[in-house]
Amino acid sequence: MSRSVWKGPFVDPSLLKKVEKLKAQSKSMPIKTWSRKSTIIPEFVGVSFLIYNGKKFIPIKISEEMVGHKLGEFSPTRQFSGHTPADKKAAQTAAQESRSSTAIKSATTAAEKSTITKGTKEGTSNAKK
Repeated sequence: MSRSVWKGPFVDPSLLKKVEKLKAQSKSMPIKTWSRKSTIIPEFVGVSFLIYNGKKFIPIKISEEMVGHKLGEFSPTRQFSGHTPADKKAAQTAAQESRSSTAIKSATTAAEKSTITKGTKEGTSNAKK
């Protein structure tokens, strides 16, 4: 369920203070935050954040395209470790079978072409006799 329009986007007040303080300084240090639910507003463009994903902080530099999204969208909490070895083995055997079937098809078409050309050569030699 989305937030009502009259309330406006949610941004953690401490995060706003940190961004305003950073804009006043000349140094650009990344802002460390745990507020994944905060909405990215235009004032955040160009600022670097370290967003906590539950285990570590993910560095993010805010760009124009990110405005309107939540900070948590750019810091995934789950890491895909891959499929099980059985799935990988099944995929490999399927790939090998498809390669071998295409090799068999190409071999049969080459054999058919050679028999066709032999038949046409024999037919022309018989016509001359």
